[in-house]
Amino acid sequence: MNPMDRQTEGQEPQHQDRQPGIESKMNPLPLSEDEDYRGSGKLKGKVAIITGGDSGIGRAAAIAFAKEGADISILYLDEHSDAEETRKRIEKENVRCLLIPGDVGDENHCEQAVEQTVDHFGKLDILVNNAAEQHPQDSILNISTEQLEKTFRICFI
Repeated sequence: MNPMDRQTEGQEPQHQDRQPGIESKMNPLPLSEDEDYRGSGKLKGKVAIITGGDSGIGRAAAIAFAKEGADISILYLDEHSDAEETRKRIEKENVRCLLIPGDVGDENHCEQAVEQTVDHFGKLDILVNNAAEQHPQDSILNISTEQLEKTFRICFI
């Protein structure tokens, strides 16, 4: 059976009243890594920034990068417990992890995060723009200009 089918069978869609959500409050928890996967050093000596790397797909990417040998900076909003859990799982792979909280929709924060990463690790090789949020609406006409601009700043810049 596909691991995703096993994990979601009989489960209702999840919803949290905050953006971004807190992974540790999800039931069931997302599948973040394949315990049987062993990296082969494809990213050894590389440094990556992963936005939204504290949870969900970003956590899975961060763990996979760590298994391949990359040092990682995780940019996240304020989900400190999720970020700390991800750091533990990354450092278990004998690589370094830097946590940088803040709003990736803020250009100044992003510039500072790049500077912090380069200061901490000495370089930056890879950027994974993973952070995202969504605010479902009944109609596209209900999306305000402010919400659309915020979504684009977070997801695409």
